[in-house]
Amino acid sequence: MGTLTQDIRYAIRMLAKNPGFTIIAVLTLALGIGANTAIFSVVNGVMLNPLPYPQPTRVVSMYRKVFGFDQASVPYLSFQDWQQQNRTIESMASYREDNYNLTGMGEAERVPVGQVSADFFKVLGENPMMGRFFSVDEDRLGAPPVIVLGEGFWKRKFGGSPDVLGKTILLNGTDYTVIG
Repeated sequence: MGTLTQDIRYAIRMLAKNPGFTIIAVLTLALGIGANTAIFSVVNGVMLNPLPYPQPTRVVSMYRKVFGFDQASVPYLSFQDWQQQNRTIESMASYREDNYNLTGMGEAERVPVGQVSADFFKVLGENPMMGRFFSVDEDRLGAPPVIVLGEGFWKRKFGGSPDVLGKTILLNGTDYTVIG
């Protein structure tokens, strides 16, 4: 233990003798530690933590491969064929991101939307805060347009009011009835 104390004293004396070297060494250590912490935080959040769904190891993404694209979106009719012919996957859902024009609620704005199939929320194990999710009858051509609002949008545009259920909002010129 005595030699360790002597070594520490000697190191402190040497660092005190060369303040320029000490500053560079301390800055290098600080940058290295900071960079490692930042990288680990990203890797931990993106790759090491499980997805926020029940049984995340059982959730998979499926794409189709087309010329020039390894992961192309699947047309909805193809997805329905996959669903009907499926014999191995417990449940399948479709998801597609888009942006719609919201009008009739003050100033027009562009809002992000997710077009999903009826089983989407079931696959993720989610429950609505209020109202309900989509039914199989609403997941067919010609069904009346319905929408489930995200919590942030619901609070921002409707103040978190439970009276929103049954109201209509105008997206891309089409009235959607709020169901959840």
